[in-house]
Amino acid sequence: MSGDESNASVQEAHLLRGDASVFRYEEKSSPTSSNLDLLTYGHYRLAPSGSSDAIAHPDQEALLFCLDGNPEVELGEDRYALGHYDTLYVPRGAAYRFRNPVDAEALLVVCRAPAATTHPVVHSSWEKIRADETRIRHLDKKDVFLMFDVTESADHLIAGYTIFEPHARSWPPHNHTDQEEVYIFTRGRGAMEVYASEEEKTFVHSVDELDAVTIPLLNYHPVFSHDEELHFIWCIAGERYWVGDKNSDFMDGSVDRLTT
Repeated sequence: MSGDESNASVQEAHLLRGDASVFRYEEKSSPTSSNLDLLTYGHYRLAPSGSSDAIAHPDQEALLFCLDGNPEVELGEDRYALGHYDTLYVPRGAAYRFRNPVDAEALLVVCRAPAATTHPVVHSSWEKIRADETRIRHLDKKDVFLMFDVTESADHLIAGYTIFEPHARSWPPHNHTDQEEVYIFTRGRGAMEVYASEEEKTFVHSVDELDAVTIPLLNYHPVFSHDEELHFIWCIAGERYWVGDKNSDFMDGSVDRLTT
């Protein structure tokens, strides 16, 4: 074999800069780093044309939220093309992998919680949900979109998006005895309070895109929008219900606070 023929079978090297990555996971919060008992929350980022190896959570169910790009998720023998704000429920222990077919970074949020049962995969299209009045709850100057609701099967997770008009606030303030939450802000700027009582209101923060707030049991958690629309993910782990579907006082705002 000549030298030229031998060199033809040698693969090229790659230079990998220290700040470069094809795929990465950034864990933001977990039961070991927060006051939550169930929820883990993080980001997946895929470089243009990037892909991942298989990922699985042996004792957890997961929800994926597509924020940027158009990533594809391979789950078993199926492939799901995710659009903006689409969600995908990943059953307990199911292996999945990502592929980014476009020349732009993809960003997904993942929320996970313990699960003992395997439930079906659910792909929820934002374009379909936002056009389906049965999945929308209209409140004063805000709309709630039920992306993964009690009509879908899971152990602990439910989730959706809330969109505030400018200069709006949560009303009535409410808390939960049986649900913990994380709010992940996806568009706009606003503010948020989290407190067990008015006398102990020490958590008052401005929030921007990709900021998140964990909400342990029994904390009130009102949100306030500023001069533009404010969008956020709400992901709940615990008993599976949405507050307004359980208590009509939340929908009509007839009380000054509410506990479920």
